[in-house]
Amino acid sequence: MNLVAAGSAGDVLEDDPVGRLKVFVYELPSKYNKKILQKDPRCLNHMFAAEIYMHRFLLSSPVRTLNPEEADWFYTPVYTTCDLTPNGLPLPFKSPRMMRSAIQLISSNWPYWNRTEGADHFFIVPHDFGACFHYQEEKAIERGILPLLQRATLVQTFGQRNHVCLKEGSITVPPYAPPQKMQSHLIPPSIPRSIFVYFRGLFYDVGNDPEGGYYARGARAAVWENFKDNPLFDISTEHPTTYYEDMQRAVFCLCPLGWAPWSPRLVEAVIFGCIPVIIADDIVLPFADAIPWEDIGVYVDEKDVPNLDTILTSIPTDVILRKQRLLANPSMKQAMLFPHPAQPGDAFHQILNGLARKLPHDKSVYLRKGEKVLNWTAGPVADLKPW
Repeated sequence: MNLVAAGSAGDVLEDDPVGRLKVFVYELPSKYNKKILQKDPRCLNHMFAAEIYMHRFLLSSPVRTLNPEEADWFYTPVYTTCDLTPNGLPLPFKSPRMMRSAIQLISSNWPYWNRTEGADHFFIVPHDFGACFHYQEEKAIERGILPLLQRATLVQTFGQRNHVCLKEGSITVPPYAPPQKMQSHLIPPSIPRSIFVYFRGLFYDVGNDPEGGYYARGARAAVWENFKDNPLFDISTEHPTTYYEDMQRAVFCLCPLGWAPWSPRLVEAVIFGCIPVIIADDIVLPFADAIPWEDIGVYVDEKDVPNLDTILTSIPTDVILRKQRLLANPSMKQAMLFPHPAQPGDAFHQILNGLARKLPHDKSVYLRKGEKVLNWTAGPVADLKPW
């Protein structure tokens, strides 16, 4: 039965969005995109880079229209995550002002925003907590989604059910992982998977969570405390140069939450055929309407981490083989990637498919002349300062 379900999901992955929607790309001054990237080219390789590659893709995509009157969707190319610390972590503090400034610009220079107050506009917001624009969950929740984006469709890596930072109708996407780099580390599929469980990454974040228990809601600490001496678990904070090769030698790859529920490990696991073990309660996974996550991964509740060894060793071999077969399907892998140049069925096309499935727009999204729904002065005072 599962295979039938997976088959139909796989078919959706191969949908071609071309001819099903037209997108108008606003021409913004380069200070909103290209200039920011020139200042810090590291933004091209970090896990938030989807905002840059989606812009490049749309500029030359056959779904692009130069006539806004015939557009189904409007896209505003603004690189809100390209403000990096020396260590390469994105600082979201200017993002709300930058986004607000871009929306002020499009709403005063073109008539289209004001017709719907953004209901036929989409934005790429690949921050930890999407358009809440903060990397600490408590602060993100306190901020909420930027008020001006309340009616827009948000394309974001953050996905968690019943969370203020994921609103109805958002499209959850994979984080960016460099396709060429992963490609260059592929090993022959005949090499046996001799590692049972694999993980590399932090278990504690002492700098930001000195007491412990707050980072990853304690789930990563529980992995370490329970399994650091278990021979079935190859887990460590060391990031070896053979990281990608090791994933291809492993049966299960742990994908626990960190500060946010998502991480590039999910993409890496799928690309390298390692069954993702998803430890992040209520996570909404990328393109969940097209990818049969239940069939290719294993979900483990955060509270059940101490029983991880029992849970994984009791999965029957035939179930493992079936998951591995589904993971080997090239269309699963393709949907996780933002390759340049783009390829049929890749993450760019899955985003367009998601937007196409939302058409036609409901008549109710069009406002009467002069009608206003959004509150332009809502939100923290600091967000209102000019960018």
